[in-house]
Amino acid sequence: MKKKQVLAVLEYLDKLSQNDYQINDAVQELVDFANEYITDDETAVSAINTDFIVPSEAKDLNAYTVYSDGACRGNPGPGSWGVVGQDVDGTVLFEQSEFHPETTNNRMELLGATKALEYMIRHLADQKKPQSTAVILYSDSKYVIDGHEKWLPNWKARGWKKADKKEPENLDLWQKFDFITSKFKNLKFRWVKGHSGHPQNERCDQLANQILDDNLNN
Repeated sequence: MKKKQVLAVLEYLDKLSQNDYQINDAVQELVDFANEYITDDETAVSAINTDFIVPSEAKDLNAYTVYSDGACRGNPGPGSWGVVGQDVDGTVLFEQSEFHPETTNNRMELLGATKALEYMIRHLADQKKPQSTAVILYSDSKYVIDGHEKWLPNWKARGWKKADKKEPENLDLWQKFDFITSKFKNLKFRWVKGHSGHPQNERCDQLANQILDDNLNN
């Protein structure tokens, strides 16, 4: 069977598996296998539906969703972030990643979340959606989630100072993050456990590590 035929079958299975994470993961493993071991000119990536299941909460709220993850090889060391954005019906709106030669894990987690929201703002503006449009950000970083929900309000109340009157680490990124989140009128944050099989989080991790590998192996 030629690669094109294999991928057509996988695309059909992928569409059938959209409501089952385990089947979806299995199909994606087959796609990876086809890419690596079946040698035709066609590539599997362009033939497969890359949409992911919309989380039930987002579906109930008719919300757009963004997902982010950061990676760092050494802390500090070379790092990266990867992000994914989805429409209310699950269509993937964007996938992006970026390499940083010297950084920390927390900076990549925070910058990734910021970038994901920036890309979503642009999309909503292009589509002339109101600022009240529901958006949910999913991250596996407690640093991002706790920072936004617990620390940030107190830092701002103290003039961007911690309780010990010192500046928070990564202040430049926190201020940028605060500015971006203020553009949303209906934004929620949700923590997801990393490396637990969450498809969008795993995809963000894949994007971040791929661009790391590409830069470090060249």
